Amino acid sequence: MDRNRTGWRDGLFDALVALALVAIGLVGTGPAGANEGIATGRATYPLVVAAALALAVRRRWPLATLAVGTAAVTAYLVLGYPYGPILFSFFVAVYTVAAYRPLRTAAVACGVALAVLLVHVFVGVRSPGLLGLMPAAAWVVVPFAVGTTVRLIRESAARDRVDEARRLADAERLRVAREVHDVVGHGLAAIHMQAEIALHLLGKKPEQAEAALTAISRTSKEALDELRVTLTVVRRDEAADERAPAPGLAQLPQLRDRLAGAGVPVTVEVSGERRQLPVAVDLAAYRVVQEALTNVLRHAGPATATVRLRYAPGEVAVEVTDTGRGPVAGPGQAGGYGLAGMRERVTALGGSFTAGAVPGGGFRVYATLPVEEAE
Repeated sequence: MDRNRTGWRDGLFDALVALALVAIGLVGTGPAGANEGIATGRATYPLVVAAALALAVRRRWPLATLAVGTAAVTAYLVLGYPYGPILFSFFVAVYTVAAYRPLRTAAVACGVALAVLLVHVFVGVRSPGLLGLMPAAAWVVVPFAVGTTVRLIRESAARDRVDEARRLADAERLRVAREVHDVVGHGLAAIHMQAEIALHLLGKKPEQAEAALTAISRTSKEALDELRVTLTVVRRDEAADERAPAPGLAQLPQLRDRLAGAGVPVTVEVSGERRQLPVAVDLAAYRVVQEALTNVLRHAGPATATVRLRYAPGEVAVEVTDTGRGPVAGPGQAGGYGLAGMRERVTALGGSFTAGAVPGGGFRVYATLPVEEAE
């Protein structure tokens, strides 16, 4: 629909240009001849009108427009009529070919047009001789240069738009990958730990194994629910249930309970006055805590964890420490979206991020995120 509307507007504009040049030609050709001391003839105005009207379809058929214009202008000059407004029609025809056709095609077409136009220099009724070569060539070279420049600028802008669209698509894919990693990675780590516990207790203490299996069921359901919410946000589905809570620091109690069910006791400490955070900041802070606790579950071994949340003027800070052995990369393991993903999330919002081993044992993740204060 947009393309049809644009084509209709372009066609209307070209028709108006053609009519304007017809009017200019009809009004201006006579005075131009009088100024040069050259009389018009019977073919003068038909040729002027033909060259101008051809421009009505200049963008649809640029080569045909140039052919008609070249033939009309050459015949006009060969017959000895005065230099006048008809040359403006020729100028526009050459410009159109240079601006809307590939460079090689435009160069060949305009070269042929120049060769045909120069015929009047040698065989015209009022041949200007060799002195007429430069002015005649200028009526081709100048519009060709202008049209080529416009085409190159337009193509460069189109490439920039494609590159920007590709960059945005890549950024969106990375964002989706990070969200899915945070949701699925945490859930699977908890399920894996609970499954190990269930297998260990199945033959010895079936009732405790049943509790671990129940925790697996609950954790998998929570992970699926959170994944559904995440994908809904990613798709920006307006028809989705808007009551579904977006992940944020308000879900820390559920996250703490999930880790406790997997065998990692978590303490949450909050300082400062709680307040509503921007969605992006709230999500990033929650994901940092979630990923840090997931790493505790995966790598720290038997450990406890402490989450400290500090609300301060202009920022919110989160800190996760544990008493375990810290992350240990196995052979061939890549960093994935773990610490690198947390750092990218935080720095993208203008915050700071640090992570490292704690003297005496354990691991610490610390992030600050700027928060604009309401005026």
